[in-house]
Amino acid sequence: MKISIIGAGAMGGAMARGLALSKSLQPSDITVSDPNDEALSALKDSGVNATKDNIEAVKSSDVVVLAVKPWLTEKIVSQIKSELDYSKQTLISICAGVSSKDLISWLERGDGKLPEIFLVIPNIAMAIKESTTFVVPVNAKKETIDEVLHLFSQTGSAIRIEEKLLPAATTLASCGIAYAARYIRASIQGGIELGFKEQEARKAVLQTVQGAVNLIRKSGLHPEAMIDKVCTPGGMTIRGLNQMEHSGFTSAVIKGLKAGIK
Repeated sequence: MKISIIGAGAMGGAMARGLALSKSLQPSDITVSDPNDEALSALKDSGVNATKDNIEAVKSSDVVVLAVKPWLTEKIVSQIKSELDYSKQTLISICAGVSSKDLISWLERGDGKLPEIFLVIPNIAMAIKESTTFVVPVNAKKETIDEVLHLFSQTGSAIRIEEKLLPAATTLASCGIAYAARYIRASIQGGIELGFKEQEARKAVLQTVQGAVNLIRKSGLHPEAMIDKVCTPGGMTIRGLNQMEHSGFTSAVIKGLKAGIK
């Protein structure tokens, strides 16, 4: 399988790096197209092919990934659609907010034919094969769906969902990287206030978060059950948790997630 990614920005670049590390592809199977020399240069160490020519990238691939800003998507589709082989090539869009209806209307060439289309929402942790990637098949065969899910499962986890859940998926796991980072930053700042040096607080917080994730994942316990294991009656942990809740911790997280889809 050969993949071309149009757009080498934060998400397109992360996808190129993650796929280059996957077991299904060699870096030489991946071509990234972008007009920005600096963006392409940043990918040199990953071993992928780089070009400034979108048409050249499309011609050499089995899968074409649109990884451009949403407002540029229609322009790029118009540029490449005459070069796409709808019977052989699969189109994946990771352009947030661009619907299947939009893509279908832009891809129509008057003959009633369309490529197999997927809407995909990853996050930037794909660069290190730790993405949560949501996949929406639009008009794809089961075989192709299985191939796409398998491909993205090698860069983290791949979850098939309905298109109506895409905005929620974006705020939960794509924006969620920033939300998690904000909690980590706040904990580090709290550690500094408690007397630790920044490097010490950062090391402690990162390992603590990683430990919490791995404990929940490997034990299969609900997070609240894990919390109960740590909280002793009248202890420090429950006092700290209750103070966070008095300040609106859970409510703030939920409100933030919901605000992301408005």
